[in-house]
Amino acid sequence: MRLFKTMILTGGVLALGFVPAMANATESGASLYLLGSGGPGAAVMPPVEGVFFDKTIYVYDGDASARRQFPLNGNIVAGLDATIIASFDTILAVPSTDFLGGTLAVGMTLPLGAPIVDVDAVLTGPGGGSLGTDRHDSALTVGDPVGVVMMGWHGEKWHVQLSSMINIPLGHYREDQLANLSLHRFAVDGSVAVSWHDPASGWDISAKGGYTLNGDNDYTGYDSGDEVHVEAAVEKALSPKFSLGAQAYYLKQVTDDRGGALGPFKGEAVAVGATAAYNVVMAGTPATFRGRVMQELDATNRPKGTSFWLDFSIPLTMNIPGQ
Repeated sequence: MRLFKTMILTGGVLALGFVPAMANATESGASLYLLGSGGPGAAVMPPVEGVFFDKTIYVYDGDASARRQFPLNGNIVAGLDATIIASFDTILAVPSTDFLGGTLAVGMTLPLGAPIVDVDAVLTGPGGGSLGTDRHDSALTVGDPVGVVMMGWHGEKWHVQLSSMINIPLGHYREDQLANLSLHRFAVDGSVAVSWHDPASGWDISAKGGYTLNGDNDYTGYDSGDEVHVEAAVEKALSPKFSLGAQAYYLKQVTDDRGGALGPFKGEAVAVGATAAYNVVMAGTPATFRGRVMQELDATNRPKGTSFWLDFSIPLTMNIPGQ
């Protein structure tokens, strides 16, 4: 049972790292890497072969002053207020726990959600003309699928993970509109995570850092700059079922945006938050619910806001040695 709880407790973390979401610098205030996903157990891989499912309900609410301008799907807007309510479904397959001395995992995430955008003014539209003030846009739409490959190694308490994910621009992109889930560009992220995970004491201390390489949007001609992200988390298991922790993240855009009217438009952000997990058994199968809240303390060239998460993880199939 301890084996299953460790696996499911970290399964949601593994899946959440592959989800695109609103809230960073770059075009449309959106980035491939979901800040806050490198939480407790960030480097811990599933200990057995199998197929795992993760569903994440994600809510983000952020805004920016009317004095700030943002590129948004070919528009230049001011006074941005953005909300996203989305569901991200992830299938993660672990074909081997002895590949190059470690565990191999591959997965795919598909987002479905309702971005809601209000702006005080649209300064220029895709054709260059002014479109006026006070615009609202919302839609139920499908985002880009995101693929991932991970490799992890572990000792008695130490875990190390290398991961790479790619955004494939096949989602529903609403041309010239304000509200989108699709990035409509290729993007690749490479990350490394380290966890000190001690089941006996219940403590987990994790850190994760990565680099996101962004491509260009072939419809708007906007080439988003690259980003560096760093995260850390500490969590304590207070009982076999319940754990509580704190985490933080920092983002810095390291190369300029190109092709837009606002120049380099480099972004930066810092946030702190809390997380909790609850382990249950459903029809004889271990599962975990995890909640998070992250509050941005400062932001440059991006909305500043709060994100809420509810994550559910469960194995679909497991190849358990000895059975």
